[in-house]
Amino acid sequence: MLKFALVALLPELVRPVTGHGVVGRAFARGLAALSCHDPREQATDRHRTVDDRPYGGGPGMVLKYAPMAAAIREADAALPAGSRRVVLAAHGRRFDQALAAELAAAPGVLLVAGRYEGMDERLVDAFGLEPVSLGDYVLSGGELAAAVIIDACVRLLPGALGDEDSAAQDSFAGGLLDCPHYTRPEVIEGREVPQVLLGGDHAAVRHWRMRASLARTLAWRPELLAGRTLDAEQRALLEEVRREAEASRMDHGMQGPRRPAGEDDEQAD
Repeated sequence: MLKFALVALLPELVRPVTGHGVVGRAFARGLAALSCHDPREQATDRHRTVDDRPYGGGPGMVLKYAPMAAAIREADAALPAGSRRVVLAAHGRRFDQALAAELAAAPGVLLVAGRYEGMDERLVDAFGLEPVSLGDYVLSGGELAAAVIIDACVRLLPGALGDEDSAAQDSFAGGLLDCPHYTRPEVIEGREVPQVLLGGDHAAVRHWRMRASLARTLAWRPELLAGRTLDAEQRALLEEVRREAEASRMDHGMQGPRRPAGEDDEQAD
């Protein structure tokens, strides 16, 4: 079981992720568990104050050390030894599939969600918190980011998905974007499923999917290919995709959006 302990002022923003869909079923089967710890319950004044003005002046408020520290200690005590301690922070390590796999392999994960202008920085040092960020944008608090991390980690747990191959074929699982997918009917509003997917030739389907995955990655997330080690087949396909993409840009006068080469002409993301 992967145990999560959440320190947050608004845990109600996170709890729903544990009750729905694939992740909800994993929680119901005991593959994961979540405990929530509200710093307000640790405040000692009658108003349950958890924030104060920042030293040095400036707008906004900062979460106070004492109630946050008490909540973190309580949350940490609910986790097994060796658990990871994460604080959601804009300056942190970018959360990606590799980090999701790291956290999913841990015995437990402490998630500390800030609010307002953040929390007293001394908390990070005192508890050895690892700053993690979802991306280069600002949320009102860390709760939604914590929910995303829980979802991404739980679906990687053995038994969480109906088909164990599903996680292995997800985007980013192999460092590339996933290929396009289609289902019935074969033709709808004049748009057809690529014929290679209908013929039952598994080798041809595998080849098409690999090429489409490389094409989509080159078109939309080329930085994922930088420094990535590809096998001989992938290198040949990527070179082919690059030539076609360049030819397409030349045909269109270097204008217009890039369409991933290798995808069906009628496919639209």
